[in-house]
Amino acid sequence: MSELNWAREALDKVIKKEKKVLERNKGKIPYTAVDHVFDDKSGDNICWWTNGFYGGLLWQLYKETGDAEYKESAEVIEEKLDANFLDYNGMDHDSGFKWLLTAVADYKFTGNKKSRNRALLAAANLAGRYNIEGEFIRAWNDWGDDRDTRGWAIIDCMMNLPLLYWASKELDDPRFKHIAVKHANTAMESFIREDGSARHIVEFDLNEKKFVREYGGQGYGEGTAWTRGQTWAIYGFVMSYIHTGDIRYLEASMRVADFFVDHIPDTNLIPVDFLQPAEPAYEDSTAAAIAGCGLLHLADELKKLKEKQIKTGENEQELLDKLTSSAPVKYSEAALRILKTLTESRCDFDPEHDDLVINCTAAYHDKDHHFPIIYGDYYYIEALLYVLGKGEYLW
Repeated sequence: MSELNWAREALDKVIKKEKKVLERNKGKIPYTAVDHVFDDKSGDNICWWTNGFYGGLLWQLYKETGDAEYKESAEVIEEKLDANFLDYNGMDHDSGFKWLLTAVADYKFTGNKKSRNRALLAAANLAGRYNIEGEFIRAWNDWGDDRDTRGWAIIDCMMNLPLLYWASKELDDPRFKHIAVKHANTAMESFIREDGSARHIVEFDLNEKKFVREYGGQGYGEGTAWTRGQTWAIYGFVMSYIHTGDIRYLEASMRVADFFVDHIPDTNLIPVDFLQPAEPAYEDSTAAAIAGCGLLHLADELKKLKEKQIKTGENEQELLDKLTSSAPVKYSEAALRILKTLTESRCDFDPEHDDLVINCTAAYHDKDHHFPIIYGDYYYIEALLYVLGKGEYLW
C-alpha cells in the first residue's frame, strides 16, 4: 500500500462530501457551522475577512473535478463580495484572502475581465494602506473603540502580499511589488524573534521606521507563540520568496519552521499557542492545516533551490548546505504527520455535515473553542491536493 494512500482516500471522501455540501449551501459564504450547518456571512457581514475561503475551496474542487457547479457557485460568491468595495471600514489588510481566492482565481481559470478588474481594485486599495515612513501595511481600520490601530501591522498580512505581487506582474508595474517587498522586509526584521517564534501584532511609529511594541493578539499573551501566526509566517515568507527569488525570505521561513516543528506535541495535534498552559488543552486545527501547506511548499522550494544551484554551478556552498541539508525532509515529514493526524482524528467526512475540519479556534481568549472554521477546510483541501501533486497555486 502506498504511503500516501491515506491522502488519496481522504480526497475521495472530500469530493463526495463537498458536492453534497455545495448542493445544500448554494449562495452562502460560510465562516463556521452550528450543529453541522453552515452559517452565512453574506449581507451585513460581507466584509468579514474569511469571505474568500469558500470560493477558493470551490475553485480548487472545480480544478480537480471539472464540475461546473463549483465554478458557478464560486462566481456567485465573487459577485457578492462587490458590496465590500463600497464599505471603507471593510476594506482592510485582508484583501488578499478575499480576492486572490475568488477574483484572481476566476481570472486565472476563465480569463474573466471583470474578475481582473475586481482583483486590481483590491490590490490598489491594499497598496494604499502602506505607511511610507514606517514601511508597513496597516492592519485594521477604526474599530469604534478607544484602541488606536493606526500603527498596527500583523503577521497575517504576509499572506495578503501575493495580491500585490500578482498586480505588479499583471500590469507590468513594479510599484505594487515594491510595497510588498518593503512590508515583507519589515515583517522579517520586526515580527520574527531570535528563537524563531513570530509576534502577532506589532505597533510601529507612524512617522519613522521604528518598532514601538508588540501585542498578544490572538495567542495566549505577549511574548508567546500563537500557532496560526507561526504558520502565516512560514507560508507567507515562502510566498514572498516564490514571487521575488529573495533567499532571505526562505531563511526567515526556515527560522519559524524550525521553531514550529520543534514544538509539535507527540500527538501531532496543534495547540492554539505553543506556550499556553497545559490546561485547558485548546487546539487549533486551522494552524495544523496551514502548517501542512507552508511546510510542504518550504520543503519543495528548498529542493528546487538545491537543484538550481547544482545545475548552474553557483558557488554558494555554505549557504546551500545551510538551507538544504536535512531541512526539506524534516519539514515535509512534519507536514505529513500533521495532515495525516488531521485526517484520522480531526476531519468530519460525513456528507450530511457541512463542516470538514473540526477543533478549530479563532483566538485563545475567545469564549468559544473547538468549532469548525472555513479556512481550516480550505487549507486542508489545498494541502491534500498538494500532497498528491494536484490542485492550483492560488497565491
